[in-house]
Amino acid sequence: MSPRVSKEHLKQRRADILEAARQVFIEHGYEHTTMKHVMEAAGVSRGGLYQYFSNKEDLFEALLEEGLTEEAEATEDSLEKVESYWSLLMQLLFGEDGSPDTEMDPLAPSKLEFFITGRNDERRRAYGEKRYEMGLRIYDDLIKKGQKSGEFSDRYDSELVARSIITFIDGLALDHAILPEEKVKLKEQSALFVDYLKMALDVPSS
Repeated sequence: MSPRVSKEHLKQRRADILEAARQVFIEHGYEHTTMKHVMEAAGVSRGGLYQYFSNKEDLFEALLEEGLTEEAEATEDSLEKVESYWSLLMQLLFGEDGSPDTEMDPLAPSKLEFFITGRNDERRRAYGEKRYEMGLRIYDDLIKKGQKSGEFSDRYDSELVARSIITFIDGLALDHAILPEEKVKLKEQSALFVDYLKMALDVPSS
């Protein structure tokens, strides 16, 4: 009789596989990554990997879902005890210090590959819409609360501002994935976008 495996162990093994897969996708990109790459990186058998994920697409979607869920939960928690909606928005955009820099999500090129190469695939399009709506809700909720508190102007609709944020992030990620840094000017464009947001939300310049 096989020994029972606890739910906690199964959950941790799944998390370990996802972390190994993240590193593999960062290294090889979405199209060139194989399930064999992930098996080797995670140190699991073929059966061990397919116990959790049926194919590469399923695995990558799980990574995307995990990232968005964590971001949504962290933002929701922060909104309960926020001192400055502007500071929270900057942290959401640029990380803990809330300042534009030259760093980009290392998984961004693989995300672009996944959605662009699958733009005619019904499943990927549906998932892309779901991802967009989740991201939109995160930014829209934050901006809306900032407007209700009086910290942000309500001159522009909160959802419209949220959509412009997503468009900026996705566009910059695309440029960053295919162009050298000196052409993209990631930090400079981000700083300019911050000025745009200050104008749109009537946030005083510090």
